[in-house]
Amino acid sequence: MVKWQYGSRTMKDRKMYKRQAQVLKALAHETRLMIVDRLGQGECTVGELVELVGLDQSTVSKHLSLLRLHGIVEDRREGNFVHYRLAVPCVLNFFSCASDVLELKL
Repeated sequence: MVKWQYGSRTMKDRKMYKRQAQVLKALAHETRLMIVDRLGQGECTVGELVELVGLDQSTVSKHLSLLRLHGIVEDRREGNFVHYRLAVPCVLNFFSCASDVLELKL
């Protein structure tokens, strides 16, 4: 990771902040948060996610595609089914952190 000096602090390269912002943007939708939270319990199919979020399959597939693009989820094919799972389970830490922030606001 490339770092640069700002005063007496060492900061990450600006490109890293941009990439991190892209990951946060990918998570910045309640449907995608529901999907990530569900995948935290284990792998499942698009059909199961459609049932969970109450949207049509094409919409859920678009959300999954965005999450896959940013490296948050992975998929595997098994016959006619596509199973999704978290690529990086540590993303679930986001829920805990977001809850902590919300508690401070109350």
